[in-house]
Amino acid sequence: MAKGISSIKSAKRIVIKVGTSTLTYQNGSMNLKRIDRLAMTLCDLSNQGKEIVLVSSGAIGVAVGKLGFSKRPEDMVTKQAIAAVGQCELMMLYDRIFGGYNHSVAQILLTREDIDNQKRAENTKNTVNRLLELGIIPIVNENDTVSYDEIEIGDNDTLSAVVAKLINADLLILLSDIDGLYDSDPHKNKDARLLDIVYDVDAVRDMADGAGTALGTGGMVTKLDAAKIATGNGINMVITNGEKTDAIYNILDGVIDGTLFIAK
Repeated sequence: MAKGISSIKSAKRIVIKVGTSTLTYQNGSMNLKRIDRLAMTLCDLSNQGKEIVLVSSGAIGVAVGKLGFSKRPEDMVTKQAIAAVGQCELMMLYDRIFGGYNHSVAQILLTREDIDNQKRAENTKNTVNRLLELGIIPIVNENDTVSYDEIEIGDNDTLSAVVAKLINADLLILLSDIDGLYDSDPHKNKDARLLDIVYDVDAVRDMADGAGTALGTGGMVTKLDAAKIATGNGINMVITNGEKTDAIYNILDGVIDGTLFIAK
């Protein structure tokens, strides 16, 4: 474990994924206080010399709230349409809040084709590298407006791991609405135990649950899928609770406030 902690403390290039449940309230309205704290933390880390890439969910969730929908739509055409609305809203807010901390952000929207096609993947990597060299924080999301079942990545947990692999990140942090991986469902079992460290993702598969929030697409299953990709490519990954303001600082100080998945 000491080796894993040591590499985390020295991590320079960090991908941080934030989910819809962290960015919004249950009614779809944006949680401005939490977004501001996240932006302040990421800007502060950038000031320290860290290279930060944010993978952000929330476009469809934000649009659901803005447009007054009672729930997340199920048909693809409506999801694509409102994603265009939500992405504008989300990036406008990020630009304003990050700008308040004297940092610029850039939007990168990806589809499965952008990852699977070698030339497009290389172009994406080069763009991210150049943005980081310029001190700009890339904000990545799936391009829900043009994605469809056959080419969609499907969830931003997986996307964050794919991006971390693509840009040779040192660390992936998933900010969730749960503290980490438990040995059973903590909502159903008050004695559920949080796992501090996982060496083999496949060995803990049966502990996962597919449920996400009403506005999101993820759950623990997708986080374990992300862990499989990340650790299989030499990248440590941590699941932590996005409500905890100092969780990211603690992780980079070597205090794992959540579940650490050790890289192969």
